[in-house]
Amino acid sequence: MSGGYDCYQNALAERINGILKEEFLFTQCANKKDLEKLVAESVYSYNNERPYLSLDMQIPNEVHKKKREILPRLKNHHPKTVNLF
Repeated sequence: MSGGYDCYQNALAERINGILKEEFLFTQCANKKDLEKLVAESVYSYNNERPYLSLDMQIPNEVHKKKREILPRLKNHHPKTVNLF
């Protein structure tokens, strides 16, 4: 997260923690190293393997990749100005 405080950061952190607890972390880890590995695997799975209904059944990283491909083209696109009056 960023250095400054933003009230939405807590909500985002709580959402991430809830998803990890409810969907991925089913086993008790023996030590911190095992927990870190399990969290890393869970984050990878969440971003790269699981499609989401809210993304029209696409995988998050696929959506972000498409945005990165489209944004440079949109920045160079200048629609014609229409004078309404």
